[in-house]
Amino acid sequence: MTTLASPSRVTRIIARLNVGGPAIQAVTLTHELEAYGYATRLIRGVEAPTEGNMDYLADRYGVHPTLIPELRRDPGPADVVALARIVWLLWRDRPAVIHTHAAKAGTLGRVAALIAFPLRRHRPVVIHTYHGHSLSGYFSGGTAAVYRLIERLLAPATDVLLAVSAEVRDDLVQLRVAPPQRFRVMALGFDLEPFAGDRDRAGRRSATRDAWGVGEHEMVVTLIARLVPIKRVDRFLTVARQMSAGDLVRFVIVGDGELAAQLKASPDALALGERLIWTGFTREIADVCYASDVVMLTSDNEGTPVSLIEAQAAAIPVVATDVGGVRSVVVDGEGGILAGREDTEQIALALGRLLEDPPLRSRMGLAGRAHVTRHFTLERLVADHAALYEELLARRRAERQAR
Repeated sequence: MTTLASPSRVTRIIARLNVGGPAIQAVTLTHELEAYGYATRLIRGVEAPTEGNMDYLADRYGVHPTLIPELRRDPGPADVVALARIVWLLWRDRPAVIHTHAAKAGTLGRVAALIAFPLRRHRPVVIHTYHGHSLSGYFSGGTAAVYRLIERLLAPATDVLLAVSAEVRDDLVQLRVAPPQRFRVMALGFDLEPFAGDRDRAGRRSATRDAWGVGEHEMVVTLIARLVPIKRVDRFLTVARQMSAGDLVRFVIVGDGELAAQLKASPDALALGERLIWTGFTREIADVCYASDVVMLTSDNEGTPVSLIEAQAAAIPVVATDVGGVRSVVVDGEGGILAGREDTEQIALALGRLLEDPPLRSRMGLAGRAHVTRHFTLERLVADHAALYEELLARRRAERQAR
């Protein structure tokens, strides 16, 4: 570990600490980079009521974010106030590094940096992380075009554009956000010990299944996701209904979101009846994985799917749509099976293959665990960020001395 002679200030900005990978990364980096000599102010906004939040994780790490109530997911007049507050904080703190996460914070944070430090020679190092992107597949053509233009305009004002997977980077290059040399790929990393430790695994599996009303000999297929359009929970329900295993298989959906009521009232959900279980959000994701026999993800797009990393760390095989950064997380045919996004029959066949073959589930579970615990550790993520910060700060010092 290399530490700096005196703490360097970092301002980290994220629009909201809703349940998911970006919030986990923002909180853990804020805490863990202290050991490398970085004192971080984490600026966060407010989540929608159905998004859940990761405040408990911040509490666990002793991280105390600076709340800007006007900073929210959807654009609106409050953005002007949020921008002004961020500008003031940047001007007051004068951080060495400004690091933004995801689209909304990336826009406001980088514009704020330009306003607070109009002269490049005075500007901190600016980094933006794409945890996926919403530039295609989320919005109407006109709206998506505006968002792409914003990203293209802000890219030159960013020292490094970080993508969480090669697939995300390639998408952004294809969308002409910036040329490939402007990007770096840095895979996410997590504390996987709660999943890979297997502490009282059998007891936790039994207790969770009892709480769900699932019998000892029933199979459990679980989807862990926000109930939002891009996650295509409706596709999961379609696959579940296609399965012919009757009462021997139960389907569990862990999460909440804007589509909850619509999904619960859908024909597929109603047809599944008691075979389908809705749990809402839970913090005990390791217990969820232990209680499951297969974890699925049926999204239209993904940056780095955290649920598949955590499931594999728990030695649970996965079935997922082959989209976005999924292949960076799941080695097809080793830790799980990938299928075409629109091919629900192929997804159902993959699921059926795993459910019918216990030795295959065991082999894939162990292979998946070996893969993710080798590539997606928190220690590696923190060390990579510390090295990047040191590199960019050294470059900025050299640029200033050369003037």
